Amino acid sequence: MLDAGGNREFPPIPAKRYFTIGEVSELCDVKPHVLRYWETEFPSLKPVKRRGNRRYYQRHDVLTIRQIRDLLYEQGYTITGARQRLEGETGRNEAAISTQIVRQVRMELEEVLQLLRR
Repeated sequence: MLDAGGNREFPPIPAKRYFTIGEVSELCDVKPHVLRYWETEFPSLKPVKRRGNRRYYQRHDVLTIRQIRDLLYEQGYTITGARQRLEGETGRNEAAISTQIVRQVRMELEEVLQLLRR
């Protein structure tokens, strides 16, 4: 079911290292049981679990949850579609980073080659 709130703004994410499930629930406007369910459906969502199996989310988890919420509630994606979209973006980002690293290494090797030729 779509959220009646529409495009409401989320509160800013505090400068903390870890967030409890209750805090994340408020920051992302999603109930805790939904967050636990999303953990089973989205491999990229893996909070740290500590004593008593308590979940502690990091900043990147909160951003991922907000992105998942947007895909599901605002853009109308299914769980499967949202998962594929997130995996596709991760793959593209990794490919871009790999290409950038290869270019940087190649430039450094060319500089070393020029130094050796002198």
